[in-house]
Amino acid sequence: MNDVSPRARARVRAPELIGKGGWLNTGGDDLTLADLRGKIVVLDFWTFCCINCLHVLDELRELEEKHRDTLVIVGVHSPKFVHEAEHQAVVDAVERYEVQHPVLDDPELATWKQYAVRAWPTLVVIDPEGYVVAQHAGEGHANALRALVEELEAEHEAKGTLRRGDGPYVAPEPVATDLRFPGKAVLLPSGNLLVSDTTRHQLVELAEDGETVVRRIGDGGGFKEPQGLALLPDGKVVVADTVNHALKVFDPESGSVERIAGTGRQWWQGSPTSGPALDVDLSSPWDVAWWQDKVWIAMAGVHQIWTYDPRTRTVEVAAGTTNEGLVDGPAAEAWFAQPSGLAATADRLWIADSETSALRYIDTEGRVHTAVGTGLFDFGHRDGAADQALFQHPLGVTALPDGSVAVSDTYNHALRRFDPATGEVTTLATDLREPSDAVVVGEDVVVVESARHRLTRLRLPEEAVQVESVAHRTRREATEVAPGSLRLDVVFQAPKGQKLDDRYGPSTRLLVSSTPPELLLAGEGKGTDLFRDLELNPALTEGVLHVSAMAASCDDDPENEYPACHVHQQDWGVPVKITEGGVARLPLILAGMDG
Repeated sequence: MNDVSPRARARVRAPELIGKGGWLNTGGDDLTLADLRGKIVVLDFWTFCCINCLHVLDELRELEEKHRDTLVIVGVHSPKFVHEAEHQAVVDAVERYEVQHPVLDDPELATWKQYAVRAWPTLVVIDPEGYVVAQHAGEGHANALRALVEELEAEHEAKGTLRRGDGPYVAPEPVATDLRFPGKAVLLPSGNLLVSDTTRHQLVELAEDGETVVRRIGDGGGFKEPQGLALLPDGKVVVADTVNHALKVFDPESGSVERIAGTGRQWWQGSPTSGPALDVDLSSPWDVAWWQDKVWIAMAGVHQIWTYDPRTRTVEVAAGTTNEGLVDGPAAEAWFAQPSGLAATADRLWIADSETSALRYIDTEGRVHTAVGTGLFDFGHRDGAADQALFQHPLGVTALPDGSVAVSDTYNHALRRFDPATGEVTTLATDLREPSDAVVVGEDVVVVESARHRLTRLRLPEEAVQVESVAHRTRREATEVAPGSLRLDVVFQAPKGQKLDDRYGPSTRLLVSSTPPELLLAGEGKGTDLFRDLELNPALTEGVLHVSAMAASCDDDPENEYPACHVHQQDWGVPVKITEGGVARLPLILAGMDG
């Protein structure tokens, strides 16, 4: 940990903002740092697949509104998946998530590299004179940013270098469609379809044709970016109210909506993981399914599967450790990566595990298995035997009548099929636009074509479509590290006016592991220091270091009996290449500047 004062360091001029995709939300103008001189600038390095990035977008909204005349937030879109490098996909995402600031589309990660960013999300603060003054990775930094912005406002007002007035944001023209980026759908007993109309924060009931609007639910408020829907045995529908971090039940008969789980607050490390459902925080529940007399929840925000028991009205963790990755085995030890789709059959709960581009399942014995997928960095569109087949960030999975499952292969714009009987993956349909869910209706399958804002009906085909195989790896450059010892430093400086909260023991936590596990000869596991000496295996040439860090800071005022406290946390997956001449120290910035 490094406690050098930010004022004592050499001042670093912010590199220029460059991206081949150009600018969004500026009315067609290109921006330079010179255009932003006099403003406090926060660069938000994000990618639209990343749930933590979506959390940070929400964290920034209040700051953005309060300081609109002095602060300019610039989203720098830095893709992980090939689909995210498509310009139209970035345009869609900016509307989908209601981003209300300029966005630079940087498909080749040019600005990402200039700023030496290592993780999504990362925030970089630039002062009104164009110098970098802070960097934060992960979530939980809203309070630190607020304090820093207020400090910079006062300092540069006094120096005469602050420029007040409107920023460069120009809102795009709204578009009229019945649905706007719908997420999931379910077939009601009436034969109608219920759809989560995510960007408009409501549910929409459509007639059997999948087009005619019967009614809208919650259009006066109540939902916030709802996603998953599941029909309960009593005919009611449970809704994953994603950004409200809650589950709600909708009664199609009465039209009533009732919250059944979640407090409305986001779950953080250290919060309860079981208990009365209305008293336990949740984190971005993305899908729900009814299985084994419980509601199962794809808790995308913490890479876990939870359950809600309607008899006891309690929730608890069912699978996953909160570590992000692909690890099978007993449910309590398994790793997931943003699970976003669920489908139940008699003996399996199928899971679309989006960030690992994987299809996985939990069996009735409580063990987690992977049917298709290898990890965080391999994806593509390849059919054939499951052990070599590839998806790209699937968000949905649907049980089919013949015992197979359809996968909404979102970033491949395809509907795929996995047959457990043969172990084969095939393609059912292509030329869909970001399909996020599918529903079986008779002999048809109705696909939620999220980025075309509609439902699309397909006949369940007798034969699969043939497509040309393509495989990809995440294109982030590996960090070259020297063989042998590697010093890992997580840089954390408590926000001004705060200190590390050690009233109840250590206020920091560090968890280190690797893929493959044999990459690390020493240094893996849990600890409370934000530094670690790692020993790399000289027999290997490459791998991925998985680092998870957390720090809690509280107001530094001895007179205050109840100081406000804030948790800062981030997970990094750092691809490394072991080479002579590589670095012997790996700094990862949680908050502050690396001295």
